[in-house]
Amino acid sequence: MNSQEVLAVVAGKEITNADLDAFLTNLPKEQKQYAQNPYFRAQYLEQFIVLHTLAKMSEELKLDETVEYERLLESAKRDIKARMAMAEITKGIGVTEEEAKEFYEKNPDRYKKGETVSAKHILVADEAACTEVLNAIRNGEKTFEDAAREVSTCPSGANGGDLGEFGKGQMVKEFEDAAFAANVGEIVGPVQTQFGYHLIKVEKKNEASLTPFEEVKDQIGKSLLQSKQQQAYTEKVNELKEKYVKKPTEE
Repeated sequence: MNSQEVLAVVAGKEITNADLDAFLTNLPKEQKQYAQNPYFRAQYLEQFIVLHTLAKMSEELKLDETVEYERLLESAKRDIKARMAMAEITKGIGVTEEEAKEFYEKNPDRYKKGETVSAKHILVADEAACTEVLNAIRNGEKTFEDAAREVSTCPSGANGGDLGEFGKGQMVKEFEDAAFAANVGEIVGPVQTQFGYHLIKVEKKNEASLTPFEEVKDQIGKSLLQSKQQQAYTEKVNELKEKYVKKPTEE
């Protein structure tokens, strides 16, 4: 993409790719991901052109010579200066991997992963049907997975009833209690919940464990960075208030 390519000319002023890119840097973070998409880029260009036309209209009406313009200009300058000052306060602040590791080791409870189970289930509407399916599985007439594909009303039936791995608090209580109480390989049920009657087959149990540092390293780093930046900001603001702010009675 040629940065100097002229995309439009508004009132004699050329708008280039570089100008548009500079405009796009001010987009909200959630919109920046669309900035290079040709369709959205064309829409942003249209917005940019409209801004230029409105600014030209303002000049023609001499709105930039009004008291209101001066007030808004001073307000904008103040906000820009404040943002630049905040960036200066937090400049150079970072978090090392050693700091993140130290925090991880001192706060193990924050990174504990509760026990989980991996299970499959079959869901049907009534208890009699659920018992019938259970007997067919126990008699060897069909496998649990085939039965799930044939009769389960849960979308997981298409995958042999596989629900994957889940922890406590992710399933309704009756289902959760039965799944966590079952032995690996055991089929339990019928278990009644608000959704119907279930047969549950536990494939694997995983004990509570500490989440590996590598999995939470970035999360810890971001949290510590925000904390450091906030501390630096608060300290500097308090310092500045002491320096510049005076109560009327102190004058």
